Amino acid sequence: MKTKFAISIPPVPAVILAIISVQGGAAIAKGIFPALGPASTSALRIVLSAIILFIYNRPSLKNLSNAQWKAVSLYGLTLGAMNLVFYFAIARIPLGLGVTLEFIGPLVLAIAGSKRILDFLWVILAAAGIALIAPWSGSGVDLLGAFLALLAGAFWAGYIVMGGKISKIMDEGKAVTIGMLFASALVLPVAVFDGLLTKVQPHFLLTGLALALLSSAIPFTLEMKALKKIPAKTFSILMSLEPAAAALSGLIFLHEYLSVNEWLAVALVIIASGGATLTAKKQEHVALEC
Repeated sequence: MKTKFAISIPPVPAVILAIISVQGGAAIAKGIFPALGPASTSALRIVLSAIILFIYNRPSLKNLSNAQWKAVSLYGLTLGAMNLVFYFAIARIPLGLGVTLEFIGPLVLAIAGSKRILDFLWVILAAAGIALIAPWSGSGVDLLGAFLALLAGAFWAGYIVMGGKISKIMDEGKAVTIGMLFASALVLPVAVFDGLLTKVQPHFLLTGLALALLSSAIPFTLEMKALKKIPAKTFSILMSLEPAAAALSGLIFLHEYLSVNEWLAVALVIIASGGATLTAKKQEHVALEC
């Protein structure tokens, strides 16, 4: 969505607002889980986001090469799987911990193949964070929820890789829009099987529209505007604050209180992510969540 609001905001505040928007959207999503469930909520977000983007970008589906179709389909399916699995994760664990564990995927991707000692420090810090919230006693964080959050992180890493590839062969707006159509094709059958058609009432469409705007359209616009004015590394460092924003969002909107160990885990992952970004060799991959 192009707005004067998005254009006039300086880049750093724009990124921070995008993070707040995404995590506010996630809080709204989790808030309607009791009525819709994670699968139907995910479908509502992705399908409405796809409709908004399609109306806005109006991409032509003609004249795409086989390579472009293959890339955009994998990109979209990965995006859909990431969102669906993440929603199932935060249905079982606090939002802040879900985002913290999900961040492990991009972090591992950022330092994959590195042989520098400093990068191993970031791995150790992230591993320590996971260890702090692991259910060693059997009464800690839900094990399945934690696993699903890590799986969502793996999909996030795949999404970043696919996004880097597709940006070289397709217009970005067109790729995101068509990708969202493939994401919709993935999540819709799961949601229908989960009872989407019997659960969704008219008022949920308004909630879903707010969710689509907060989680996709608004932050994507803010991020793209910011990326034109600040380096990708600066952007990535700011994005490292997302686990903290998620934890605060969960606390304020969902009354999810984290233990001292859990807050420490969030801090360790933020430090690891920010440190890996600061010390990384030149890289242009930027993680944008749609």
